[in-house]
Amino acid sequence: MARKPFEELNFADDGMFQTVMKNPEASAELVERLLGVRVKGVKYPKLEKKIAPYYATKGVRLDVYLKDVDKIIDVELQTYEMDALGKRTRYYQSMVDIDSLMKGEDYSELKDSYILFICKFDPFLNEKNEPHGLYRYTFRNVCEENSSVNLDDKCLKVVYNASAYEKAEDPKVRALLRFIQTNEPGEDPFAKQLEDFVVKARANEKFKREYLAMNLHDRDMMKIGERKGAQEKAVENAQNLLKMNLGNPEQIAHAVGLPLEQVLKLQKEFAQPAPAN
Repeated sequence: MARKPFEELNFADDGMFQTVMKNPEASAELVERLLGVRVKGVKYPKLEKKIAPYYATKGVRLDVYLKDVDKIIDVELQTYEMDALGKRTRYYQSMVDIDSLMKGEDYSELKDSYILFICKFDPFLNEKNEPHGLYRYTFRNVCEENSSVNLDDKCLKVVYNASAYEKAEDPKVRALLRFIQTNEPGEDPFAKQLEDFVVKARANEKFKREYLAMNLHDRDMMKIGERKGAQEKAVENAQNLLKMNLGNPEQIAHAVGLPLEQVLKLQKEFAQPAPAN
């Protein structure tokens, strides 16, 4: 998906959101409004080195990864519809927990964790493919046989639908979601403060260079992914032609665009007898 020109970035845009949320006070206020929990002090930990490379290969990045005295909070802002939101929250949760354990914490020492998604659309549809229309969706692990039994895994997942901001009862939540959805701060002091941060970030040359570099990196990663996909498809086509005995290795290599050596290797693999049971 193409990124906006730098001069047109607003708070909800990728890059700008992460930059504004580097301000600890802004991060704490946003979390307190949307999760209703007190934030005593914000740190910005990095994923453990052994996890970060693997995490990056999945095509997703943590938007804002915060660590408080007694809790860890991952905040994600989605401006466009994506697939498998539930599985994304599951994956993000696993990365956060594994990161904590790899840094020496025991299971019993795992902090309370919050996965907070803010979407500019309703991510949950009914059987008629219509949005459920809630402004907030809260998920906990509860026993199906008895809903009063909670797994008590200290994990909470909350998804906000900013497009339904008018339904929010809390005026502070409503004002923040309205700002995220419309980019209009209105009279809310916090929304005005966030807009001021955005204006200052647009005037920051260092952030501009980082944003442009991020664009180049994302385009490079996309090209790598496209090349990898094309390579895998070519191998699959060569395997099919070898299975059907359609052409010699030279002809197959030319047809699918693979080196002759690679096709010969595939042919040799097919010629090997299957292992005995």
